[in-house]
Amino acid sequence: MDFLTILGLFAGALTTIAFLPQMFKTWKSKSAKDVSFVMLITFMSGLLLWLVYGIALQALPIILANAISFIFNLIILCLKIRYKAN
Repeated sequence: MDFLTILGLFAGALTTIAFLPQMFKTWKSKSAKDVSFVMLITFMSGLLLWLVYGIALQALPIILANAISFIFNLIILCLKIRYKAN
């Protein structure tokens, strides 16, 4: 693996794990009232576009970081919808 790929994977890992505290806090507190629905949808749309872009470039760091970030944010969105009923 070349230096740029390693750099991209490291950067992607850091930005991806940044969502874990929010996901776990939402899950533990069973509340997502402080998470903006519009922000989640907008951000997830951007992640999806970055994922398509990464696939087109066959850039592993872009693909992995955005696919995993999308999944984490999808979980947060599902929790927000689920806990809104409470």
